[in-house]
Parts: sequence; structure tokens; C-alpha cells
Amino acid sequence: MNIDTILKNIDPEISIILDNSLSNKEISNSEAIKLFNSKDVELSLINLIADELRRRENGNTVTYVINRNINFTNVCVKQCGFCAFSRDFRQEEGYILPIEEIVSRAKEAWKFGATEVCIQAGLPPNMDGYLYIDICRAIKKELPDIHIHAFSPEEILYASLRSNTSVLEYLKMLKEEGIGSLPGTSAEILVKEVRNKISPGRISVEDWINVIRTAHQLDIFTTSTIMYGHIETYENIVTHLDILRKIQKETKHFTEFVPLSFIHTESPMYNQGAIHDMKPGAEGVEIMKMHAISRIFFNSQIKNIQVSWVKEGQKLSQIILGAGANDLGGCLINESISTSAGSQYGQLLRPKDMRKLIRSSGKVPAQRTSTYKIIKEFEKQEQIEYESNLDRIDPSIFGSYKELITLNKYRFKNK
Repeated sequence: MNIDTILKNIDPEISIILDNSLSNKEISNSEAIKLFNSKDVELSLINLIADELRRRENGNTVTYVINRNINFTNVCVKQCGFCAFSRDFRQEEGYILPIEEIVSRAKEAWKFGATEVCIQAGLPPNMDGYLYIDICRAIKKELPDIHIHAFSPEEILYASLRSNTSVLEYLKMLKEEGIGSLPGTSAEILVKEVRNKISPGRISVEDWINVIRTAHQLDIFTTSTIMYGHIETYENIVTHLDILRKIQKETKHFTEFVPLSFIHTESPMYNQGAIHDMKPGAEGVEIMKMHAISRIFFNSQIKNIQVSWVKEGQKLSQIILGAGANDLGGCLINESISTSAGSQYGQLLRPKDMRKLIRSSGKVPAQRTSTYKIIKEFEKQEQIEYESNLDRIDPSIFGSYKELITLNKYRFKNK
């Protein structure tokens, strides 16, 4: 079968949808569902169109950020079925880091070239409602130039309730103390029926949207995410994407979209068989579809599509860089949430290795800020091969999640 025959056999509706996207026309929800149901050569064509849209928006540059994750407690009042990270306050593995330790880890990251600290955690019982304010103040006192990317909408809502303030007032206080941006996590799937099954009692769709919109109104940028590969349908996914697109049209304050595939290995709801027909995470084809179709769906609305190497691994991430993604995320230094769920891809991807991965995919690596300003492009081979202190360090000095949950000095019950 020659190429002309193959092209003639492509669904004409798919061809029209893709032609429209190349003409910068917005595709509808029903058209997006049509793309998600594609297969074989149609899927290959979708990947090609997504890569072309990426090239038009971002050129041949693929970015990364040097950052450190600080998940300062795993104790949480919510017991979401998909989460293998959280612990009840009575459990022996519950920990909480004091503010001085959070600052110490931020300072260590800064010393090794990090421009960002990403701070997220569980929701500990009886938490001081002003804890997040105090964390930001303490970090900025020591590191005035570091970007604090912290506190999901779930955390913001919880802290506002604990401090008896509105979401608006709480976000104003965080901004005054130096918050740089919020992660758009705790979104999972923004469909009530799905949330009621995988995370009953978690932040509602309406509250998630309110926190994000309020942050944007205050000129606080956020990321946007989705967690897929569990019980959702294509219709659910597109409903979620449509909510994000509508918000972005209003506010223009999403910096990126990050698809997060469900890791089932240690997930309580998967291992206990609590939900009928739950998928063991997304397959490779579904991961490709999610990134490529998201690029087409958002087109020029959300300019940056990030692939999570800690969830997908380096090899699949490299392939996705040819299917619409233009960002490899952060080097992380510490990673607890995906690791506790069973991810096998480590907690640190060295900057040098990120650059090599990007270059071998045919793109130009560039270090960026948290808001996607380019710090430096690495076009020459000697620049890509250059080793910073972080490239040469033994990652064991940063500790690990498995070690952290055994340290008695950070035991939650001792606090």
C-alpha cells in the first residue's frame, strides 16, 4: 500500500479537523473526542500536526527548569483512593518537616543552581492556617530571588478554612510574602462523577476553578494538569480540557499544561479492587494521544505542553517531544509523590542528561524560568556536555522518600 492509498483511507472528518487546526481554527469538544478515538495512520498524522503546531509556537526549542521538590509532609486528612503518598496521622510513616528544614533544602537547591522550589504536601490535621504564609516568608528572607511554586488549589482552600479567611484574602497574603506561582494539581479529572469515585471529599470542581481564577485575577500564574489512565472516558477528558481552555481565554495565566498519567502500582484503590474496570495506568498510545491532542485542542491558547519524565521515563518522554510537547519539566532533585506510587524513574534527572535527551530528539535544549523566560540556550555540543556541580553530585546526599519516612526526628506524632 503506497502513501497515496493510505491518505485516501484517512477519515475525511479527521482530515478536516486537522486542516482547521493548521489554520488556527479552534476545534470543538466533539471534534476532540473524534481525535481521541483515532488509531493507526490517523494517530500518526495527529502526532505530526501536533509537532508542527509546537514548532510554530516554540520553534525548535525544548525547555527545562532546575528546581527542587519539597513535599514537607505526607500526613493528610483526605484519603484519596489513587494516592499512595499520604499517611493517616496515626501511621508510623507519617512525617512533617519544620520550616527551618524546608528553608535549608531550598538553600541547598539554590547552591546547586535551582531557580525554583516546588512545595506541595498533604493536609495535616489541626494545621496552623498561616503555615504556608510562614513558609514563603522564611524562604524569601533567605533567598529573595528564588521562585516559589507552591500550594495546589486543594491546599489553598484548606489553609483559607484553617485561617478563617477567604481564598482571595489568603492568596493576597501569599503574594505579599513572595509566592511566585501555584501548581494546578488536585485537578485530577474535573468531572464530578469521576471525582466522587476516585477522591470523594476532595476539593470540588467549582472550588478548584474558583481558586485558579482568583489566583489569576491577582496576577498569580498557575500551571494546569490532568490525571488520566484510571476510570475516565474520552468525554471526561475533553470536558476537563474544555474547562481549562475557557479559563485560559479569560485570564491568560496558565503557564503550561501537564498531563499526568495514573501510576497504579501502589495505588490503594487499584490494589484493593475498590473500583470496577479501573485501568492500570495509561498505555503508551494513550499517553501519546493525550499530549498530541492537547496541543491541537489548546493550539495557541496554552503555549507550553510539558511531558513528565518522572512518570513516563526518559525514552517515552523523548518520543513525546516529537508529538506536541515542548517542555521536559524540572530536574526535581527530590520526588516523593510519583515515587511512592511506584514510579521507577528516579528522583533526579541531571541538567546535562536533560540537555542530551532533548538534543538527541532533534531539538535545541534551553534552561528556563518558572514562567518560561529563556535563561540560556545550549546549541553547541560542548555546552550540552558541560557539567555543573549538580551534574557531578551523588544524588544520595539529598535523601529519599523511603529514608524520610523512617527518620524519627521528623515523625509527625512527635510534633
